[in-house]
Amino acid sequence: MTTDSTLTPEQILSAAEDVLRRFGPAKATVVDIARSLGVSHGSVYRHFPSKAALREAVTQRWLDQAHHTLAPITMERGPAPERLHRWLATLFAAKRRKALDDPEMFATYLALVNETSNTVEAHLETLTAQIGTIIQDGIHQGEFRPTHVGTAARAVFQATAHFHDPAHSAEWSSPRAESDFEALWTLLLTGLRAS
Repeated sequence: MTTDSTLTPEQILSAAEDVLRRFGPAKATVVDIARSLGVSHGSVYRHFPSKAALREAVTQRWLDQAHHTLAPITMERGPAPERLHRWLATLFAAKRRKALDDPEMFATYLALVNETSNTVEAHLETLTAQIGTIIQDGIHQGEFRPTHVGTAARAVFQATAHFHDPAHSAEWSSPRAESDFEALWTLLLTGLRAS
């Protein structure tokens, strides 16, 4: 049992994920979360001022997992084409794993994401900036042709949306998903490569 004095935001977010998994976003309440922690709902509100703030924090935590997984690839040294391919493949694999291994929780997160557009926009900007960092490195190394980095990063992110946008998650279990991804990668690499 957790006490009010030892309760942390991380404990609340973990409990919120469990409650959301059990009840879904439409039925999960702050009272349910507090009950699972053995505290009053007021204790939860001391860390998160509203149900909306708590749901946004859960969403932020989920989206941050992608940033943390991809950031090391972004910051590595080495051939930019290989890093960009691995970055995109890692994003696809993570999204596909979440969608296929735990479809109920994935659906819950999609519902939460639709409530928090500012959080999602910041997430997309972070991901696009990571792509931009790799493209910039590729230009400096002479592997990619000179181009406007921001425009190229957005184009790569948008072109690969089929492999990371949850709107396409029903197609990620297709036997052709991997070969389709690799075909798109080959096309993108051709467009990015220095002459």
